[in-house]
Amino acid sequence: MTADLTFHGEPPTHLTYPGLQAQGLWHASTTRHCPGIAHPSRPVSPVGREGAMLLAPAGPDLGRVAFLHQVHGTTVVRVEEPGGLAGEGDALLTTRPQMPLAVFTADCLAVVLFDPVGQRLGLAHVGWRGTVKSALPAVVDALVAAGARPAALVAAIFPSIGPCCYEVDRPVIDPLSAAFPGRWESWVRPSGPGKWRLDLWAANQSQLETAGLRPDRILNARLCTACRPDLFFSYRREGSRGRLVTLAALPGRGASEA
Repeated sequence: MTADLTFHGEPPTHLTYPGLQAQGLWHASTTRHCPGIAHPSRPVSPVGREGAMLLAPAGPDLGRVAFLHQVHGTTVVRVEEPGGLAGEGDALLTTRPQMPLAVFTADCLAVVLFDPVGQRLGLAHVGWRGTVKSALPAVVDALVAAGARPAALVAAIFPSIGPCCYEVDRPVIDPLSAAFPGRWESWVRPSGPGKWRLDLWAANQSQLETAGLRPDRILNARLCTACRPDLFFSYRREGSRGRLVTLAALPGRGASEA
């Protein structure tokens, strides 16, 4: 479902989904204007003090944020203790109230998966390799193993590279077509000899629906990072100049939903 975003600050330092806020979930996704964001090559908290004051002035303690050494895989790391580097993987899962999770992106998808009934939270980083490996269904499976029902989950896809800008070739298409015969064609369109435009949004939404999520509970603003250098870092457009951070945390025990 195409969904609106709310931008915060001038220039905007971060954004949120009203649809997630309505479910009672604290979250934020930074823009290139957010200060104090660490590079993922450094094993330190993704958000420094200045950024934390902007992102969560009355929210969870971002000094306790859990994050990963991301490797473009399908490993889901469960964290229930105060944060820090939680290991190697590309998705985090928690049931602990006010335990902030974080992933880095710069064209890849950051995806929140929230169970508002059972108060379970997943946060994933997914690029083309994770898409081929079915990273998001792996997160759904982990949430189900923790007690969630797929139909009760709410998913939100944050700004990432869109099919307008994401041109790929055989090294991407060959493993994609092998992993999803009969499905992958609907996620691409030819753009030249041996070239295709890949819609990671459509591919991952399709995988979420196959995993049991309701289409009307999958939020996606369809905002392309490569199209908006005024707002976002894009690895495709400018290389490794910076990263965006997406964060989420379950509400405190006894907190009422918004």
